[in-house]
Amino acid sequence: MNCQKFALLIAFCIASAFAQAYPTYNVDRPYTLRYLDYSPLLYRYHDITAGSAPQTFFYPQIDSAYRQKKDSSSLLFWHAEDGRAMLNISPVLAWDIRGGEQFGDTIKGYEGGLFMSGYIDSAEFWLDARIFSEGRSEKEHKKWKSWDREFIEKQGNKDNQGSGALKEVDYSSYARYRGHIAMRMGWAVLDFARDVAHWGPGYYNNLTLNQGAVPYNQITLSTKIGPLSVVSLYADLDPGSHSMRKDVSRNLYGHRYELELGDLTLGISEITVVYDINPYWLFVPIVPLFAEKGNYSEDNNNGAIAFDFSYRLPFGLRLYSEFFLDDMESPTSLLRNDNIEAKWAGMIGAEYAGNFGAWKVGSIAEYARIEPYVYTHFKPNTAQIAHLNYPIGSQAGPNSLAIDWLVYARNAKHFQMQLKQGWLWKGNDGGEINEPTPTHNHHSTEKHFLDGAKMQYTLTPAIAYMNRHYAISAEYSFFDRNAFCARAMFLW
Repeated sequence: MNCQKFALLIAFCIASAFAQAYPTYNVDRPYTLRYLDYSPLLYRYHDITAGSAPQTFFYPQIDSAYRQKKDSSSLLFWHAEDGRAMLNISPVLAWDIRGGEQFGDTIKGYEGGLFMSGYIDSAEFWLDARIFSEGRSEKEHKKWKSWDREFIEKQGNKDNQGSGALKEVDYSSYARYRGHIAMRMGWAVLDFARDVAHWGPGYYNNLTLNQGAVPYNQITLSTKIGPLSVVSLYADLDPGSHSMRKDVSRNLYGHRYELELGDLTLGISEITVVYDINPYWLFVPIVPLFAEKGNYSEDNNNGAIAFDFSYRLPFGLRLYSEFFLDDMESPTSLLRNDNIEAKWAGMIGAEYAGNFGAWKVGSIAEYARIEPYVYTHFKPNTAQIAHLNYPIGSQAGPNSLAIDWLVYARNAKHFQMQLKQGWLWKGNDGGEINEPTPTHNHHSTEKHFLDGAKMQYTLTPAIAYMNRHYAISAEYSFFDRNAFCARAMFLW
């Protein structure tokens, strides 16, 4: 086995052809389905802060620059002579080892699949689909956890009693995919995807929709009229704790309105989560969700609205903030902030981005406060602002205080280093996504922000090298959230 791993790494080091470009500016993937680019959204934000990219903050976002590519060294590449179509197919292979005290296991993972991209006329697409197989150090299969928080299947020998119970589990296996197929209609782009949405100017702590969420199926309609961008979103969320679907449904509707005014960008994001109903009218971009949600029972819907801004200063500086309002009794009760009806969150951040020859160097610092019961609802597994029991907004969840500080550097898109520090406080009262919001006397029930919270400090250095066909990376988190991941990936 060691010889096979060594031979695989040698094959990575002699590869020399360009990796394929995605038709979208993508969000980062901290779990499965990582690609050659270790953190694409981070460096998209770097270009925004440095002034070389427009200040737009809704991702993934369609990028048609790859249409200009006329040749490729991938396994299969075809380009129509008239330029009306292109098809690219590449196999993907990867090996990693991950785990740590926080995870309670050490996992050796193997994955293989296909990456496809292309276009025909006004339709553009990409698909990244892979099969995973994992060996575990933990022998008791009931203690196995899913690293990426989706469903995993446990494989092994059956017992001799005919019950079908697993007697000896050898490995876990599962399949994952992300992809987009977008239709350009001149005045708008209609995108069908399995991915996560990331709305707002923050990198770690966007409060409305966050790249750290578990991927979900979605449809977006994006339009741009002068300086105004309008994005309408529909998503299929799962109210359960894993991907084995139930008969009930949870659906997300969202709109983002973004106004670019030179170095200043103003944004409004509004979302409504509906449970066991699906009013398709909410997808229409002109429908104000904060007004329309009043037409449905409170037991079946949960809405929120957020306001954000980003301002670029000279010398590669950017300041930004987001204010998220989940619920309130009245504006005065929001100012008093003394009971659980005042459900809100706030985030402020700053980024520095500098270009020094072949090096891109920068730093991001963010502070986020989320009040108790934000994202929650009256009954468990109903209209929570969550997917598979994880928030679709900030991953810190309700009743939390988070501070994140990142320093990063990348050389000519190949070698990059990161050093991240994180401080997290998590309160006990109203701090779980499925903890029901009290339905009686909730206007007078006091809330206890960070009650019983202890500081969790994490230091995570990471290093990665990306060549034209391969990537090798390693990261280790120390102190209170001990975890590690070393990875090698090949794309032909």
